[in-house]
Amino acid sequence: MFGFTEEQIRRYSRQIILPHVGGKGQRKLLESKVLLIGAGGLGSPAGLYLAAAGVGTLGFVDFDVVDISNLHRQVLHHTHDLGRPKTESAEETIRALNPDVQVIRHQEMLTSENALDIFADYDVIVDGSDNFPAKYLANDACVLLGKPLVFGAVFQFDGQATVFLPGNGPCYRCIFPEPPPPGAVPSCQEAGVFGVVPGIIGSIQAAEAIKLLLGLGRSLAGRLLIFDGLAMEFMDVKIERNPDCPVCGDHPTVTELIDYELFCGLRSHA
Repeated sequence: MFGFTEEQIRRYSRQIILPHVGGKGQRKLLESKVLLIGAGGLGSPAGLYLAAAGVGTLGFVDFDVVDISNLHRQVLHHTHDLGRPKTESAEETIRALNPDVQVIRHQEMLTSENALDIFADYDVIVDGSDNFPAKYLANDACVLLGKPLVFGAVFQFDGQATVFLPGNGPCYRCIFPEPPPPGAVPSCQEAGVFGVVPGIIGSIQAAEAIKLLLGLGRSLAGRLLIFDGLAMEFMDVKIERNPDCPVCGDHPTVTELIDYELFCGLRSHA
């Protein structure tokens, strides 16, 4: 009825029998497109679960190569991938897991010049970036395009996740109007990260993306889920849209993408 092959019926059988998915939902997933910003700690588990679920097109935007220090958390990649572009390694792993999935490789840095063009073809954007300029850029591009953004962040033993739905709740700037001063928040390279934390947060991002694609349940929109890995506790914090937000507020002042490295203080005005 839904045009599945016998192999697809077997592959997705445990998902198709779910009362809120069925054949119609599985067909919807196969026709959906999700972009992952980053093929690293968050993008790896999110990408694997989205592929396993049968999301038909996955895009990865990443300009980095696989380093041995990545392997304790970036489960898309293996020792034999060292030195390879992460998008190339990700495509190989995804295709080995599920040949139904088309992988589109964006082997480039996400910038103000290319973000709108890259995002335009996708239904949901999953933010697995690890720096503030990329997060503000992803947020603003999604608001301007009206695209759902599934946010994730990790630091040492902790993680955060939420969903930003333009026109229906807050955006990233509503929670964090200004980036922290340069150097105030150390990178994973400087501070370290507990390898399973990105796995937990990335899996939550995959779940939220699938729910958005299928229109299932209650999303994390309007709620920031905070995970404490040492205490093994989750905290759910209500977040609200800021009517004075420069991007999604009642009178937005940011109506086009800006220089986000300059905004985050990583480049001088000179």
